[in-house]
Formats: sequence, C-alpha cells, structure tokens
Amino acid sequence: MARILIINPNSSASVTRSMEACLEPVFEATRHDIACTELAKSPPGIETDAHVAEVIPHLIERVGEVDADAIVVACFSDPGIRQVREAAKVPVVGIAEAAYLAALGLGEKFGIVSLGQSSIDRHLRYLKSLRIEERLAGDRSIDMTVVELMAGNVVDTIVKTGRLLRDEDGADVIILGCAGLGGYREALEAELGVPVVDPVQAGAALACTNVDLKYRKKAS
Repeated sequence: MARILIINPNSSASVTRSMEACLEPVFEATRHDIACTELAKSPPGIETDAHVAEVIPHLIERVGEVDADAIVVACFSDPGIRQVREAAKVPVVGIAEAAYLAALGLGEKFGIVSLGQSSIDRHLRYLKSLRIEERLAGDRSIDMTVVELMAGNVVDTIVKTGRLLRDEDGADVIILGCAGLGGYREALEAELGVPVVDPVQAGAALACTNVDLKYRKKAS
C-alpha cells in the first residue's frame, strides 16, 4: 500500500473537508492510503497571481517534509508545479493538468467553470504552455471568492454557467475550475447531460495510477 498526499495549498480547512467528501469514490476504489492537508501559512483562497506566488514556497517546504509515494497539488492554478516537481523525490500531479488530460479523453472541447477573471487569465496562460488551448471551448466566471464559495450552496449559479459553456461556447465536457467545486459535479452532470470533471478526483486518480504502475520521477 502506497501513501498519497493531497495538498490543498490554501489554508481553508473547509476546502480540504470538501475535497475529502468528493474523494470518497477514489478512496473506495483504491488500496492506497490517501491523506489530505492544507497549508496553514497560506491565504484562505488562491485567487490572484500574488496568491499563487505566495503559496509556492509553502508548497516546496511541505513537499520537503513529507514521506509519500506520490503528491497531488490540489489547486486549479497548479501553483509552482515545475518547482514543486523539482523539489520532490516522488511524482507530483497538478489537478488542473490532470483534469485537462481527463477532459481530452471525454470530448472534443472542454469548458471551465472558474471563480473569477484572474483565474481565467491564468488558466489560458497555462493551457498555452501545455499547448492544448485549441481544445478550450470557453472559460466562464461565477464571480466568487473561495470563502464565498464555501459559505453557501451555489448550485444554480454553477448550473447556469455550465449551460452557457455547453450551449453558447460548444463545450461537450465541463471542468470544475476550483478544488472547492467538486461537490457540484453530480448536480451539474444531471442538469447538462455532459461529462463533468472534478479536478481533485482526476488528480487523485492519476496519482493512484502512477503508484499502481510504479511510475517513478525522472532521475535528476
């Protein structure tokens, strides 16, 4: 049995608990020990480029402290993913990259439900760096902070946003563009009739595959 650590790079324990609830299908399907944690030094949400820059050293510090066979960075900005991979001794999965890989196998064009414009801008830069921006149908904001998202039920807003991505932008797969959005996957799939990807689930599943198949980090 391997140990997989899922790191929520913000300090919100409510986001971590939400992630754990959404990971129940992964827990049930794997024999591995999966643990989730947040970073107390970080802001309660990662919503700006400044937040992304702030959490990278915290992530690198935590990665250097842990004993795990695989690590998942559970923020849809994949903050500092290259630096974190360089610092880690084991494979590191970013949930955004994992979600994109999952979506590419489920449809022709994916849409992203995002929290705000800053997130949308970051996603596009990252998609261009991954060279898959042509598969993006659209990226739409629900105009919320992480704190606001975790404070209430916003299913109607998310369904409305998903419907616009499907009907106006042409998305045949929807990605929930925040680690705290996974709880809305089931409702969104039921309303839209298209696959919906929870990035935390996608990241954890990819990490499980890495350890099951004994994929190792490239030697430095």
